[in-house]
Amino acid sequence: MRKINNPWLSKPGYDCFGCCPDNPLGVKMEFYEDGDSVVCFWKPQAHYQGWIDTLHGGIQATLMDECASWVMFRRLQTTGVTTKLEVRYRKSIMTTEEQITIRATLREMRRNLALIHVEIANSNGELCTEGEATYFTFPPEKAREMGFTSCDADGDGVTAK
Repeated sequence: MRKINNPWLSKPGYDCFGCCPDNPLGVKMEFYEDGDSVVCFWKPQAHYQGWIDTLHGGIQATLMDECASWVMFRRLQTTGVTTKLEVRYRKSIMTTEEQITIRATLREMRRNLALIHVEIANSNGELCTEGEATYFTFPPEKAREMGFTSCDADGDGVTAK
């Protein structure tokens, strides 16, 4: 498993709710490459609850959407936008969990649409939430216009084409 380097850290105006380490209200996600998947280990906190001690469903959807976007950055070496996110809540996630795991994997490419499967497991490894994210991916020249050059992991030097 290799840590994925955040390509947005030096970009002016960067304040993503999902992955900016300096956003005081954000969820501050970090990502790792594990084979063909992108993985995030995240600690729920009480201020992200819906019902008492239960992680809010909207926060779960945000975690899934963000992890799926990093599949696009890292695996496809481009940017894009979410066009659809389908979420299935199977088991409550408690805000008292030691850690949850969000895992996203590219399932299929259809021209410029990336279909990405995402799962959230609790600290016991039980599947709690799963879904499918669809991203409209930008061509490399559009990604460069947006400031994206590459998304590297520790130990490599991948460059967008």
